[in-house]
Amino acid sequence: MIVDKTIPEKPVFVELSDVWVGYNGKWVLKSVFLDCRAGEILGIVGPNGAGKSTLLKVILGLIKPDRGSVALFGKKPGKEARLDVGYLPQISNAERTFPVTALDVVMMGIYSRIGLFRRPGRKEKETALDMLSMVHMSEHARRPFGVLSGGQQQRINIARALCSNPRLLVLDEPSTGVDSVAQEDFYLLLAKLRDEKGLSVIMVSHDIGVITSHADRVACLNIEVHYHGNPESCTSDEVMEKVFGKNLNIMVHDSKCATCHMKHEDV
Repeated sequence: MIVDKTIPEKPVFVELSDVWVGYNGKWVLKSVFLDCRAGEILGIVGPNGAGKSTLLKVILGLIKPDRGSVALFGKKPGKEARLDVGYLPQISNAERTFPVTALDVVMMGIYSRIGLFRRPGRKEKETALDMLSMVHMSEHARRPFGVLSGGQQQRINIARALCSNPRLLVLDEPSTGVDSVAQEDFYLLLAKLRDEKGLSVIMVSHDIGVITSHADRVACLNIEVHYHGNPESCTSDEVMEKVFGKNLNIMVHDSKCATCHMKHEDV
């Protein structure tokens, strides 16, 4: 594995050491060493079937590794440690059309703190509305979730995750079903949350162009971690061939890209 040595000395929120996970006699993760530090966006990139979603579940304690160790905020990942994590799994088409309002979706994030059988009160509703305001979606609070655009739905899901006041956001393919303009606005929101709230973010994607444009550090995964460090150094021919195979074309948005300057009023 290629490791960038210029890593800032910040508190470690997530640390995996020599983690192995197998299914049906086949390794889906092999000897993974990885960390995520306070106040950073860590992008995990790799092709379909690379083990990215499995890796997130290991971090959250939803899957126990066959070998190795995992620490989440210095503890074994479990229910207590997960209280400080906001998790956004991949969104299914059924979830996108579920008959609830945007505010209802955000309120779901309250239950991780108060319990499923306690009725939210005025304070909890005010928290949900504050989170909607933070992601600039207050005016859509009473609209059905299913009629919102992909970018709007992702903002609502971020608001839901923020209701638990997490220190870490974990996102699984967050740009799926979101157009390019809304994607850019979404990643700018993540950067704002990092800068203003000190939030850490782990996000996985198969799109290396997006990840290298918006992450502070990148891990390139295909069963094994082949690179871990600065995004500017992860696209070498050696790393890309190990992770994606040959004949890979990469498009990375820079500051002059027209798409990155476009704004969408409804996003």
